Amino acid sequence: MSPRQSHLAIGLVVVAAILAVMLGLLVGAKTLSVETALRVLLAPDGKIESVLVWTLRLPRSLAAVAGGAGLAVSGYILQTLTRNPLADPGITGVTSGAVAPIVCCFVFVPWLSPAFYPFVGLAGGLAAASVTFWVSRGGQGRPLQLALGGVSVSLFLSAITTYVLLLTGPQSASLLFWLAGGFQGRTWSHLFYMLPWTIVGVIGALALRRVIGMFMLSDHAAAGMGLQLGLWKPLILILAVIPVAGVAPVAGPVAFVGLAAPHIARLLRPRGTGFEIGLSVALGALIVTVADIFARSIALPRELPVGIITALIGGPVFIYLVQRGQLNLAGEAR
Repeated sequence: MSPRQSHLAIGLVVVAAILAVMLGLLVGAKTLSVETALRVLLAPDGKIESVLVWTLRLPRSLAAVAGGAGLAVSGYILQTLTRNPLADPGITGVTSGAVAPIVCCFVFVPWLSPAFYPFVGLAGGLAAASVTFWVSRGGQGRPLQLALGGVSVSLFLSAITTYVLLLTGPQSASLLFWLAGGFQGRTWSHLFYMLPWTIVGVIGALALRRVIGMFMLSDHAAAGMGLQLGLWKPLILILAVIPVAGVAPVAGPVAFVGLAAPHIARLLRPRGTGFEIGLSVALGALIVTVADIFARSIALPRELPVGIITALIGGPVFIYLVQRGQLNLAGEAR
């Protein structure tokens, strides 16, 4: 793509995400017309339709946008940092590393304010990612090494989480729904709680796009261009985990978005790392917002966890990448 086409592609996906947010205002247990939704959106009157839009549906849809954007940029950074097409927050163990200590805090340290959960998730995600990278030779091993290392770490942490859930008693049902990933009941406070972490991840990735782009080269080539690997690798890894640390306490582990969105973006061939990041972020926001609409509408009056819907989207992408094996980060067969 030319720069103009790259701008256009990002703009079209952003418009699609905005339309998905608007659609999210209409669907649910009580369907609203476009006219009614626009009226209460522009002039809230305190009636039931206004409450549905402003208290329930709009913050939920915007939280889905922020969550999808954060997971997508995290997946993009991890794939680029490791030069591995199978890297994403779930497969590298980052998500399980963030979720397990949060669940432990919820159960064993109930007096701890949820405001600290992102920092707990950040520490856990970094620890899990470090172990996965060690197993896969610093992230430089074969894709299956990274996948197997991440799966092993995730299974270990999931076992800990399951054991802790068995100790919770009646609280386990709500925790299980959260662990499936979703935005049910999310409010403005949840959105504002998560948004700074996503913004830091996105703006940080765009600000460091040249450094991130150098990681697509070999370590030798990157070092030859003056990149201090010992300094930048840990910093970029922290940047990748930050959005997950903010999204996980609100939405739980939403699967496969970090894997699928960057690959879809690369297949569209935008011009340069900055455009790839922007397109990945927009696609992640769109995927999660659409998945949230399906989750709350296809099984009325009940809701499905968003993680189930995103897994149905991302699962085939993961299988495709594993089967291809030779897919590189440019989206082409070697």
